[in-house]
Amino acid sequence: MMTRVISRKEPIEPISWAWVVQLRENEKRKKVYDVDPYAEVFCFKENVYSIYTESADGMGDPWMHLIIGPEKAMLIDTSFGIGNLKGLVDELTGGMPLIVANTHHHIDHSYGNCQFDRVCCHEYSVPYLEQQWNPHAWGHLYDKNGKGIWLEFDKKDIIPYKEYEIVGCPNNYILDLGGGHEVELIFMPGHAPGGCCYLDKKNRILFTGDTLLSMRVGVFGSRAGMPYNEFCTVTAFRNELAKLAPRSDEFDSLFPGHFILDIDKSVVQNMLDTCNAVIADPDCYDYTEINIFGTESKMKKVKGLGTLSYNNSSI
Repeated sequence: MMTRVISRKEPIEPISWAWVVQLRENEKRKKVYDVDPYAEVFCFKENVYSIYTESADGMGDPWMHLIIGPEKAMLIDTSFGIGNLKGLVDELTGGMPLIVANTHHHIDHSYGNCQFDRVCCHEYSVPYLEQQWNPHAWGHLYDKNGKGIWLEFDKKDIIPYKEYEIVGCPNNYILDLGGGHEVELIFMPGHAPGGCCYLDKKNRILFTGDTLLSMRVGVFGSRAGMPYNEFCTVTAFRNELAKLAPRSDEFDSLFPGHFILDIDKSVVQNMLDTCNAVIADPDCYDYTEINIFGTESKMKKVKGLGTLSYNNSSI
C-alpha cells in the first residue's frame, strides 16, 4: 500500500526539494502508522503534528497539520483523500472532537474532505468546494486501466465518496479548541479566491497553505465565470499581506502546505515587498518560465524566501 512517485508535472525548486528529501530520509521522529501508510507523520512542535503525503497529481507534495488543543483537535487541509486519513487523525488524537479546515479549495488540500462530516473554510471557497462534490473526482488521477498517472496507489484505498457540510467563515473568524486555545482564520487571497491562513495563537504558528512558501507562489487568476475572481490577483494578495505584516509579532514561524516547514516569518514582509514591486511595474520580473498551465509566467523575488509567479492579467 506504500506509494511511489511516477512523474511530476512541474520542476521542483532545488533547495526546498532537497530539504524535503533529507527530512524524509534522515528524520528520526518520522512515523508511519498502519492505519494510513500513505502518510508520514512528524512532530516538530509539542502538540502539533505535520502529516506529509506524496502528490497524486504530479505537482508539489502536500503537508497537512494537526493541532491538539485542550478539548478539541484541528486538522488543517486533507490532501488527496488517498488512505484512511480520518483513522490516522483519530489515532493521533485519541478520538478527540475534531475541527477540519481548508486553507483553500485546490484538490491537493481538499479531496480528503469527504472523509469527514464538516469542513470549515473561508466563505469564498464554498462554491469551489461544492463544485468538487463528485464521486468520480479522483478519475483524472489514474488512467483507463486504473493505474495512477503520477503516483502509484491502490484505488481501493480511496475512502468512499460522501458529501459533507461546508461551513464558510468570514475573515478573522475564531476556531476555539477549548481552554483559551484559539486559532484565527486570516483571509489571504491571490493564489485562490478563498485562500486563508490559520493563526495558532497559543503555539505562535501561522499555517499558510499555498499563500506563503519557501518557493514560488502562483497568482494566475481564476476560471472565467467563477465567483470572487477579483481576489485571484496580485493586488488582492498585496492588500491582505499589508494587514498581516504588522501582526508579525503574533507568530514566530510559518508552516506552509508544501516544502520547507518552520520558515522564518520575514517571508511575510519579503512577499509584500515583491507584490508592491510587481504592482508598481509588472515588467520588473527577474525571469520567465512556462507554468503548469502551459502559459508563460513571470517570476519576481525582491529578497528572502519566496518568489511570486504571475502574469499581467492577474495583477
